[in-house]
Amino acid sequence: MGIRRSLATFAAVALTAGALLFAPARSQAQAPGSKEAREQAAELNTQLALAYMREGNLAAAREKIDKALGQNGRTALTQMAAGFIYDRLGDVRKASSHYELAVKLGKDDPDVLNNAAVYFCRTGEYKRGEELLLQAASSALYRTPDVAYTNAGRCARSDGRAKDAEQHYRKALSINPRQPDALLEMAELTQAGGNGLQARAFLERYTAVAPVTAATLWLARRIELDLGDTAQAARYARRLKDEFPLSTEAGLLFDEEQAKQ
Repeated sequence: MGIRRSLATFAAVALTAGALLFAPARSQAQAPGSKEAREQAAELNTQLALAYMREGNLAAAREKIDKALGQNGRTALTQMAAGFIYDRLGDVRKASSHYELAVKLGKDDPDVLNNAAVYFCRTGEYKRGEELLLQAASSALYRTPDVAYTNAGRCARSDGRAKDAEQHYRKALSINPRQPDALLEMAELTQAGGNGLQARAFLERYTAVAPVTAATLWLARRIELDLGDTAQAARYARRLKDEFPLSTEAGLLFDEEQAKQ
């Protein structure tokens, strides 16, 4: 469950990050045909491309971003937008190339690093994504290094490297002990590793800072079953059915109960 949720989270971040690419175009008119005019036109076409992408008009988005790249492809903004759009178009080769160029042109801009890393982790290039996230986390300009370390952990965990993932999660928690995603990931990781007491402790810390969900109740039930506390596990099961009756987890619980009959 954890890896699937992590990848879904990466996908959500990637979509949200598109909003970060918008930058106000320069309003002052430039001499037609000048370098400044081409740069201004590229900025405008980049913004239009992203707007079309968000509306679902991918044909128009591709037309505008290709035009922007022809006018001025030497900015991280335009290359990142091209990465988003070609990702949506399913062209992995072009998307990866544009993200790499964005990283090169971004000159260690942590936001550029993070956006590119999210893409690489989500598309299975785990080590490249992890590398970029750690680079972003180490930047003095990055305001939320705990988030970058948490995402680096997700990347490593999706790659099957539980020890590296744990190291990144613990680094995130050393910066922000209340980092909810890192706490939940650690609860899942320690439960999967057979350490129910640690898993219970991490999940308790998580529920102190974040709302209860069907997924956390399902995890809590599994932890208590592993620890042999069937009464507490049953209480979590009842909460799951009462509070989230239409959830996937409630359906799994129903299937389990039917199988025992």
